[in-house]
Amino acid sequence: MQAIELEATITASHEIHLQLPDTINASRAKVIVMYDESVSPFAKKRVFGQYRDKVTIAETFDDELPMSFWLSDET
Repeated sequence: MQAIELEATITASHEIHLQLPDTINASRAKVIVMYDESVSPFAKKRVFGQYRDKVTIAETFDDELPMSFWLSDET
């Protein structure tokens, strides 16, 4: 028995569509589905302005970086 790893998306209708490489011959297979519940392409939709006043940017954001940033002392 051999194993390969493929990326797939679970659709809203709970289906997975896979295209196997041509090097795999037609035969029986066992399928194990491992999924990450914290990452979902169907997560709650974003709402315009939902993060208003929750993010702040420093006044110095647009200032030039010092030369010491670009010319590191490490060699």
